[in-house]
Amino acid sequence: MTANLPSLLASDLEGVLIPEIWVCVAEKTGIETLKLTTREIANYDELMQIRLRTMREHGLTIHDVHEVIATIDPLPGAAEFVQWVRTQTRFVIITDSFYEFIAPIMPKLGYPMVFAHALEVDDNGVIVGYRLRMPNSKERAIEGLRHIGFRIMAFGDSYNDATMLGAADLGIFFNPPANVRADFPQFASVYDYAQLQARARAFLQQHAE
Repeated sequence: MTANLPSLLASDLEGVLIPEIWVCVAEKTGIETLKLTTREIANYDELMQIRLRTMREHGLTIHDVHEVIATIDPLPGAAEFVQWVRTQTRFVIITDSFYEFIAPIMPKLGYPMVFAHALEVDDNGVIVGYRLRMPNSKERAIEGLRHIGFRIMAFGDSYNDATMLGAADLGIFFNPPANVRADFPQFASVYDYAQLQARARAFLQQHAE
């Protein structure tokens, strides 16, 4: 029985609300390997090991990444969409990015609640590793929120969002690449914020609080 449960919308961050940080770094540095994301490599640890190894090989530090992040703005329409959601219901971003990366961007989105991971950085600014908040963190966050009584719509764009979408009451892909859409045909896809807002409005009206 979900009719009387409070609603909550959960969103991925990169590719949904902001550009992919690693792609921005790749474009700035010219290092093509850093363009790989969870849209291409489903295994997150494999992807992160490629990223960390590439950064070491090219002598990049967290300071180089911060210089790029300082130039990143939300995707056009993202801040307005987040603001609209927060006037309608509760909202949380669940991302596989890192608090050390995303902190400068949060003011541009109005300081929403964020569940992220943490980086391990040495005294020279070299990123030597990362710490997941917990394994399968996106899926488990949704399961935990449902366990404490929320009815959830979740949306993301990549392979690593599929378990989150599956754990929600309603899961939707936002502007996914063709390979992700083909591998997960059970989820509907939308391609702009107007479509996403329409889906969210219908979800919220389905069982109005």
